[in-house]
Amino acid sequence: MNRPSRVELLQGTLDLLILRTLMPGPSHGHAIARHIQQTSEDLLQVETGSLYPALHRLEAQGWIAASWELSDKGKRARYYRLTASGKKQLAAEQSKWEAFSRAMGLILKPADQEGA
Repeated sequence: MNRPSRVELLQGTLDLLILRTLMPGPSHGHAIARHIQQTSEDLLQVETGSLYPALHRLEAQGWIAASWELSDKGKRARYYRLTASGKKQLAAEQSKWEAFSRAMGLILKPADQEGA
């Protein structure tokens, strides 16, 4: 079976993925990227050059907060957590994404062509 090629992220999608990844609790950058890759069945791979600027942007907007802590391996790592404002933003962005996804589905597979 051929593995599908990786999908390029739409602008703004990375923020939503990060916010959703932090919903269960704090995580460091490498774990966030790994979670997105594993959960997407390797279709999405977030590069360091995209991840950390996004984390800094989300922190500047007040949607996440960061603190230095020791990782499971005993190394100092910056852990990010969702703020109350971030939870509201996640709900808003998720709602927009679901509407967009539904609209794309309607356009790509119109009801009158389902049997075709």
